[in-house]
Amino acid sequence: MAPAPIEIDHLTKRFGDVVAVDDVSFEIAEGEIFGFLGPNGAGKSTTIRCLLDLIRPTSGSCRVLGLDSRKDAVEIRRSLGFLPSDLAMYPNLTGRQTLEFLAHLRGGVDWAWVDELCERLDADLGRRVAEYSSGNRQKVGIIQAFMNRPKVAVLDEPITGLDPLVQLEFHAMLRQHVAEGNTVFLSSHTLSEVERVTDRVAFIRHGRLVAVERMDDLRAKAVRRLRLEFAAPVAAEEFLSVEGVHEATADGATLTLQYEGSMAPLLKAATSREVLSVESGSLDLDEMFLEFYRDEVAEAGADADTARGDAADEPTTTGAGGV
Repeated sequence: MAPAPIEIDHLTKRFGDVVAVDDVSFEIAEGEIFGFLGPNGAGKSTTIRCLLDLIRPTSGSCRVLGLDSRKDAVEIRRSLGFLPSDLAMYPNLTGRQTLEFLAHLRGGVDWAWVDELCERLDADLGRRVAEYSSGNRQKVGIIQAFMNRPKVAVLDEPITGLDPLVQLEFHAMLRQHVAEGNTVFLSSHTLSEVERVTDRVAFIRHGRLVAVERMDDLRAKAVRRLRLEFAAPVAAEEFLSVEGVHEATADGATLTLQYEGSMAPLLKAATSREVLSVESGSLDLDEMFLEFYRDEVAEAGADADTARGDAADEPTTTGAGGV
């Protein structure tokens, strides 16, 4: 049985007292687009840098195409494409000169393929990098990541600066790439991006994995939203104890709530009154993403409230002399 294209095993990375990545493990299969999601500072880029041997882990290991990321780093790079989140290029070179320079480092590439990538992304390679917009720089970065037809492509925040039409073409490129038996590891803090193309997604927070889910399963178990219109005013508190109900708010005779699982207990509670209308829908994936970080958002709100309270307790001064 062939090894998984990417294997991360109990990876931990510390910077002094700061734990950037904490005991992270997952595998990515051949022919898969795997999303790696988390807010800025969650540990995504640190994980990628350890995977690519750009920094050394404190403990744990990483393998690419069955090869050890430390011992076999040179061999791995022959089959790897990488787009960093903070791509830097020589400002006085043109886009084509930049690609030519990188192609020479690789020992040569198929320029007919490079030209096809340029056409698909509508990339202007004749101008100096210093004159590029962020979107045009990103196009050159994507082209260099795919110009060697890599078995594994590692992409950190790849759609930064791209306009919507180019994003669609880029996602089409990803699907074509994995259809040919290759693998894509896509890191992002935007769930709507990975929703369009990924097969599975891992959520990371404070350096630890929160969950690894198939995108289809994530959609299937989405928390649902229901809006009910009753003939008379209703109290939200009456529904908070119903099995599966997460949140409930009432505005007169209109009740809005979120629930998961079977709808039967909720319908039983609702139909004990006269129901005039029912509207149903799923939370979108961006809202689902926030569900994974609900306590972090609550903590941030509490910290902000504390800060405002502390500020309110400070004496007010006016001018040099104060009051």
